[in-house]
Amino acid sequence: MGTDLHELLRSLRVWDPEVTELPALDPAAATSEPLPLFTRWLAEVAAAGQREPHTMSLATADADGLPDVRIVMLHGADADGWSFATHAHSRKGGHLAVRPYAALAFHWPALGRQVRLRGPVATAPAEEAQADLHARSTGALAAALTGRQSDLLGSVEELARASDEAWERARREPDAPAPSWTLYRLRPDEVEFFQGDARRRHVRLRYRRTGEGWARELLWP
Repeated sequence: MGTDLHELLRSLRVWDPEVTELPALDPAAATSEPLPLFTRWLAEVAAAGQREPHTMSLATADADGLPDVRIVMLHGADADGWSFATHAHSRKGGHLAVRPYAALAFHWPALGRQVRLRGPVATAPAEEAQADLHARSTGALAAALTGRQSDLLGSVEELARASDEAWERARREPDAPAPSWTLYRLRPDEVEFFQGDARRRHVRLRYRRTGEGWARELLWP
């Protein structure tokens, strides 16, 4: 007998107190800029056992305004923005070429937290993208060298052959260039920190960029 989807959904718990800690977020004690708070939260959720806390949802839109979303890895965050990478000819690369604006979302259920950002996206210089790629694993380089991201694939065998060749080259040439590999930086106009509360009194702290720096605002949950 198949699974009843609605019955399954009703059986699932959110923030089970036996496995989930819900720390308090005091807006008055929050940092004046979002990056230090983001760095602290990332460290805390990693220490709490959150798996792959550096992965995030990336939302873009195509030329017609139709949205798309996928999971990517955070490559860094500094005054220039939050960084991620992909091939320029991938679907998301194509979206960003015509609409250079995006949104990011981190979901950290281990502590009942989310962080959401949105803002314009710019490309880093090509040499920075290559340096970032070559600082990563052999597998990351092999994946970049395989290329053709988002193109139609004829068969899994075709992928296996291309991947094997890319792995061999990555091991043989650890500095091999991947010309279409692009490092993007999202410079947020807004950053929202969401801290869940067991009584549903969630704290939503939004940082909004202004001409003088950052304004901090509370939002109703």
